[in-house]
Amino acid sequence: MFGKILIANRGEIACRVIRTARKLGVRTVAVYSDADARALHVEMADEAVHIGPSPVGDSYLRGDRIIAAALATGAEAIHPGYGFLSENPDFVDQVTAAGLIFIGPSAASIRAMGLKDAAKRLMEKAGVPVVPGYHGEAQEIVLLATKAREIGYPVLIKARAGGGGKGMRRVDHPDDFSEALSGARREAKAAFGDDRVLVEKYVDKPRHIEVQVFGDNFGNVVHLFERDCSAQRRHQKVIEEAPAPGMTPALRKAMTEAAVKAAKAISYSGAGTIEFIVDASEALKADRFWFMEMNTRLQVEHPVTEMVTGVDLVEWQLRVAAGEKLPKAQNEIALAGHAFEARIYAEDAAKGFLPATGTLYHLKFPDTPPEDAAMRIETGVRSGDAISPFYDPMIAKLVVHARDRTTALGALRKALARTEVAGSTVNTAFLAALAADADFAAGDIDTGLIGRHQDALVAVPPPSDEAIAAAALAATDASTAGPAAAPWA
Repeated sequence: MFGKILIANRGEIACRVIRTARKLGVRTVAVYSDADARALHVEMADEAVHIGPSPVGDSYLRGDRIIAAALATGAEAIHPGYGFLSENPDFVDQVTAAGLIFIGPSAASIRAMGLKDAAKRLMEKAGVPVVPGYHGEAQEIVLLATKAREIGYPVLIKARAGGGGKGMRRVDHPDDFSEALSGARREAKAAFGDDRVLVEKYVDKPRHIEVQVFGDNFGNVVHLFERDCSAQRRHQKVIEEAPAPGMTPALRKAMTEAAVKAAKAISYSGAGTIEFIVDASEALKADRFWFMEMNTRLQVEHPVTEMVTGVDLVEWQLRVAAGEKLPKAQNEIALAGHAFEARIYAEDAAKGFLPATGTLYHLKFPDTPPEDAAMRIETGVRSGDAISPFYDPMIAKLVVHARDRTTALGALRKALARTEVAGSTVNTAFLAALAADADFAAGDIDTGLIGRHQDALVAVPPPSDEAIAAAALAATDASTAGPAAAPWA
């Protein structure tokens, strides 16, 4: 096992990695920008190194500075977290060239899955189901329009590089294809520097179900079952759960076998996620799922998998990167209970989920888990911290686990009701409304659920007595905090 690692990230994921490293007796080095000088991950780490100004391009995306910090502090390995440089194969090469270990997959594995069209061609060769479509190199407008007609409308135009819904357009009629293609290309070019696209058959009622996989450097690959991430708004996940509601033994077997096959096809090592699109127009069927993409890193939603399997995925990452074999064989990994994760963001749901800033004058999570449930809070902030405009406005991930889905969903509702935030607009009311939605509660979900119910979900509820009290406390704190609390400070 390593003696010291550097964490090339910030916020809740940096804190998450630090906790497991501490449990294993591994010393940690944090990196931070100007905006994060007093951040929680800096406080928790054994050492911390300043790497630049607040913009990510001057700090958390500066691989050279991060590697220099690792060498200067004697760290043996770098954990990338998620986002930032976590799926940058050039950074992996630079880490290796510096004599350090990258806690994650090889650069070759990342490159193999980095472009959607090439990845889908690779998966087709490996025998993994792929959505019918055009994944070729030629990009002439006439050719793409012809392929769309051959596939059959509606179709989906997608950027071949990147994700998150950028460079994506649904097209229902041939007359609209040219305009949609132009818009998708402009957006893809701006977001990823690559305007090439692929064209696929649009699945009318899609569910997003993904499989957690894990490989080592000895050729072993296992799965840790599935997560359902269908509760999305604008292709951004909101509430995730494990296992997927309505999952059948036949579909689970087919999907997990395909996921392991996909990972083995690229000699994968470390934590990874195979994302599938599933046809939810009828009951889930074993022949109605298709490969979408692979995330070659630890996912934001990994805690739900940890809750239902009892596996510390970060510990596995460290052990595998240190040269150990997978801690468990496939037949030793079991699924128990049901877990939900709700992403608490500083954003205004009623204003199109506009990101919010501000100082968290009051931040309080439940002291104890709801009855008959387990709970964990993943956060990188505490009361008094500011939500910076430079970074993702996540405040916390609230995770609950119980014996079954109904009990776990009830626990999620109770935990959200007992979460208090003041000083910034947050999405807790939206999350609570989604958790109480009748279709969501029944497990009748697909990626369009939030869009169809959005007006009801973002309606501003009357403030509770607790919220009024928290706001009053925040106002009192703000008025007595002195010059440091001034907005121009």
